[in-house]
Amino acid sequence: MTNPTLPSGTTGPEPRRPARRLLLVHAHPDDESISTGATMAHYAAAGAGVTLVTCTLGEEGEIHVPALSGLAAAEADQLGGYRIAELAAACAALGVTDHRFLGGAGRYRDSGMMGLPTNDHPRAFWRADLDEAAGHLVEIMREVRPQVMITYDPNGFYGHPDHIQAHRVAMRAAELATAAGFGPAKIYWTAMPNSVLEAGLTTFAGSADNPFAGVQRAEDLPFGTPDEQIAARIDATDQHVAKEAAMRAHATQIPANSWLYSIASNFGGEFMGVEYYTLAVGERGPGFGRYGWEDDHFAGLDLPEGVPAAPA
Repeated sequence: MTNPTLPSGTTGPEPRRPARRLLLVHAHPDDESISTGATMAHYAAAGAGVTLVTCTLGEEGEIHVPALSGLAAAEADQLGGYRIAELAAACAALGVTDHRFLGGAGRYRDSGMMGLPTNDHPRAFWRADLDEAAGHLVEIMREVRPQVMITYDPNGFYGHPDHIQAHRVAMRAAELATAAGFGPAKIYWTAMPNSVLEAGLTTFAGSADNPFAGVQRAEDLPFGTPDEQIAARIDATDQHVAKEAAMRAHATQIPANSWLYSIASNFGGEFMGVEYYTLAVGERGPGFGRYGWEDDHFAGLDLPEGVPAAPA
C-alpha cells in the first residue's frame, strides 16, 4: 500500500497508532485542564494517544488579566484568538500533541451562559446543526480510531449550553462512527462524587476562601454524582504539577489567586491529580473498592499492540 506520508510513487510501512487511544471532547479552552488535565497528562506520559477536540475558542469568557481587557467580546472581540495560544501552552504542559478545533478554529463560537443573547449568535455552538457538527467529529474518529472517549453528561456537568451541545455532538458522532465500524468501545462522562463534595463542604466550612459558601449539602450542587454511579477514579497524582501548569496557562480565565490554587497549595496532588467519571457506553472493566471503581479507562478492553494508521 502507498504510504501517504511518503513521496508519491514510493512505498513503506504504514504509520502505527498507539495501542491505547483516548479522545476528549470539550467545549472551551481551559475545560480540558480543569476537569480532565490530570487524566490527559497521565495517559500521554504512559505513551497512549491522546486527542483533544475543543468545540469553540471561548470568545465570551471573562478576562482576569486587566491588561488584556480590550480583547473582550464587547471590545475588540479577539479573546478567542488569544485563547488559542493559551490552549497550546496548556497542551504542552500536559504532554498532549494532538489537539484540534471542531470544524477548524473559529467554526463555532462560544455561546455564553444559558439565556444570554449570545446564545443566538449565528455561529453560536448552541445553534449548530447537530449532524453537521457531529460529522466533523466523525472524521477525527475515522482517523484516530479511539477506543475510549470522554465528554460531559447530558447537562454538560453544570448546565452551560456549549457543554450540553458538546455532549450531544460527541454522543451523536460516536453513534455514527459505531455504525460505520470505528466508534469508541467505551464512553465516559466527567463527574464528581458526592462523597468528595461532602468532604469539601466540611473542609472549607468557615474558610474565607470557601468555594462552597452558602451550600449545605452536596445534593444542592448542580454537578454531584452518587458514589455508586461513579465508574472510574483516575489517580494521576504524579501529574498534578502538569495539571496546575496547564491551568496557569489559561491566565485570562483562571485568576492567579483562584480558590483552585489555594486548595492545591493545601492538598497538592490529591486535589489536582484525581479525576472521576461515569461510564455511559461500554462494559466496566475490573475495579477496586466498595463500588468497583476502575483505575484505568482502558480496563477490560482487548487491545492490540498497535494497528496501522488510517490512510489520509
